[in-house]
Amino acid sequence: MAKVEIAVGGMSCGMCQSAVQEALSGVDGVAEAAVDLEGGRATVIFDEGRANLDALRAAVEDAGFGVE
Repeated sequence: MAKVEIAVGGMSCGMCQSAVQEALSGVDGVAEAAVDLEGGRATVIFDEGRANLDALRAAVEDAGFGVE
């Protein structure tokens, strides 16, 4: 398992936080995703054989948020 922190732009409320967390959790291979609204960061633990940073970035962007 790998752990990565992603800077997420555009979150302004709890609904945004939930949307990003749900998007990341939905990526195949993600074991855990935690999103810090105030810090603008997401911490993701994932199986490197099934997911990668590009897939995580795409999930955040598809949810309507930026990756910084």
